[in-house]
Amino acid sequence: MGLSAVASAEVDAPSLSALRHWVFDLDGTLTEAVHDFVLIRRALDIPLDADILAHLAALPASEAQDKHAWLMQHERALAEAATAATGAVALVRALHARGCRLGILTRNARELAVVTLAAIGLADVFDAADVLGRDEAAPKPAPDGLHYFAARWAVPPAQMVMVGDYRFDLECGRAAGTHTLLVNCVGDGWPALATWRSPDCAAVLAGLDAAPVQAAYSA
Repeated sequence: MGLSAVASAEVDAPSLSALRHWVFDLDGTLTEAVHDFVLIRRALDIPLDADILAHLAALPASEAQDKHAWLMQHERALAEAATAATGAVALVRALHARGCRLGILTRNARELAVVTLAAIGLADVFDAADVLGRDEAAPKPAPDGLHYFAARWAVPPAQMVMVGDYRFDLECGRAAGTHTLLVNCVGDGWPALATWRSPDCAAVLAGLDAAPVQAAYSA
C-alpha cells in the first residue's frame, strides 16, 4: 500500500507534494517505535489509561521532579540507541534538498530529540530553533508548537503538514489548522483526523516523486 488520501471535512487542500513546510513527530515517526509506555507507567506509578506528561504535571513538585528524572534517564538510553524508521532519512533529506522548511515537534525533551536526530543521521538537517520538545511548547495534542512554527516561518497553518504516527500528532495538526499525514500506523488509524496516510516514509517519498497526490475530500 502506498500513500493515500483519507476522506475529510477539509476543502481545497493542495497536493502533498505542493506543501513546503513540514513538521515531524520524532519517536515512532522518524524512528522505530521502542517506547514501552506500559513499562513507563508502571515504573512511575501512573494509571495505565492516563497521559504520562499530564499526570506528571499534576503531581507535587518534589514528586514530579523525581519522576521526570527517571523518565529522562530512561528516554536518554532509548535516544542514544535510536534507529531510523523505514524511509525516514531519505524523505527528510529529499525535502531538505528541495528547500522545504522542516521542524520537529516531540513530546520528548528537546535535548533528547537532538540526541535522537544524531543517532539516526539527521542532526545536520534541522535548525536548533526548529526542534521543539515538551518544555518549549505545550505537549501535543495542544497546537502551541505548530502555532510557533507558523509564526516563525511566516506561513498560514494551511500551508503546513504535521507528520506523525499517533492520534496526538493528528489532533495537534487539526487544532492548529494544518494538514496531517499519518505514517507507520497499522489499521484504520483515526481516518477522521488524517488528511493522508502512508505505511511508512518510503512510500511518502515515492508518492512525492511520482505524480502529485491530490487528497480526495467529502463535504
